[in-house]
Amino acid sequence: MATGPRPAAGVRVPDTKLAVEATELVRDTTDELVYHHSHRVFLFGALQGRRRDLSFDPELLYVGAMFHDLGLGEGFRSSGRRFEVDSADEARRFLQSRGVPEDSVRRVWTAVALHTTPGIPAFMEPEVALVTAGVEYDVLGIGYEDVSAADRAAVVALHPRPDFKRRILAAFTEGIRPRPETAFGNVKADVLQHYVPGFERGDFVRAVLESPWPE
Repeated sequence: MATGPRPAAGVRVPDTKLAVEATELVRDTTDELVYHHSHRVFLFGALQGRRRDLSFDPELLYVGAMFHDLGLGEGFRSSGRRFEVDSADEARRFLQSRGVPEDSVRRVWTAVALHTTPGIPAFMEPEVALVTAGVEYDVLGIGYEDVSAADRAAVVALHPRPDFKRRILAAFTEGIRPRPETAFGNVKADVLQHYVPGFERGDFVRAVLESPWPE
């Protein structure tokens, strides 16, 4: 049996059958950009969990981190749904097919579905909070100094991020370009506004004022 990815910065990656199968699925269905980013999300999320003294299930955090961007893939681009929901549904199918208890499935689904919705996951279960914390750390550098330079270097040595800023924005653009309506009210509208000529972002105030209600 494969042993899964190596530990980094004192964080041991789960080597359960479930985690190994999640690793294999993501490795086989995404490119190396998303594959390494997803590992870093787990590792940075776990490091933030350790710093915050949160008790979390490493296996659930790992699966949430590994699946969180799966919905950006080409096979999901005609779904008409937010990529976060496509990712979350894939995680749910994966877990349910392996007999994982429904409460655990719910935690992972929620962690994945909310990972681009700031201000809410931090107040939910640790696994939900820490998937978002890992994403925010790796993509936005939020809490950058919370992780030591040595731990950051250890994570990046194991899961490199060459030209990551440009490449992850390109991945977001390609994953959402075919379904621009799904960017309404969330941070991905900024991506499309920057990189997709002719994109017009939704306006909540206009949506209210132009609703069919007479007053």
